[in-house]
Amino acid sequence: FTLYPSVDDVYYTLDELKEKIKDNQTDKNGKLVVLYAANKEAQHSYIAAAKEKGYEVLLLDSPIVSHLIQKLESDNENLTFVRVDGDVVDKLIQKEETQISKLSDAEKETLKSLIETVVPKEKYSVQLEAMDSSAAPFMITQPEFMRRMKEMSQSGGGGMFGMGNFPEMYNLVVNSNSAFATSLLQADETTQTNLVKQALDLAKLSQGLLKGEDLTDFVKRSFNSLN
Repeated sequence: FTLYPSVDDVYYTLDELKEKIKDNQTDKNGKLVVLYAANKEAQHSYIAAAKEKGYEVLLLDSPIVSHLIQKLESDNENLTFVRVDGDVVDKLIQKEETQISKLSDAEKETLKSLIETVVPKEKYSVQLEAMDSSAAPFMITQPEFMRRMKEMSQSGGGGMFGMGNFPEMYNLVVNSNSAFATSLLQADETTQTNLVKQALDLAKLSQGLLKGEDLTDFVKRSFNSLN
């Protein structure tokens, strides 16, 4: 039998894991959702958010993890795996309850448009989500299917043809219930641009995506704001 480690160094057989998570990690369609991380340090904020919900998170850091997951899902009916940074925590396991947005439809449209004028369209798809007001204002996620297909293509033997060379695409999830979203709507155009750039870079930093010239510019901008 195989033992699967959690991020807290607890080891489970698959049956033990199913029993452990069945009450809290079954979605509205009756599917048992196994959450996992590939790197405890790099995905710490996402793991912490999941654990605050009482979710169990596995640590699956093998290069062939996508192949393993595909086999486990095909062998076990109503079992699905989702990486902790695949979506905002409220949508990792779809439940019946929904958050109410503090913004009107018109305000949400304005907010989305102003963010899209600053954020590179070729890399990020902007999505507004009504989350807890204490959650991060900007979060970067990568859809489970796209990331998994790309990984499988890169490791060989699976995925979709050419996916390994496909450019990285991410979702930029904006918390429309955050104080930041309200402040952004009330700011002047120059301030809006600067705030969006800073928030985007912080979200990229938390995902290990801020590198090279972008990282240098972010550090300079951050130091200048201290003056």
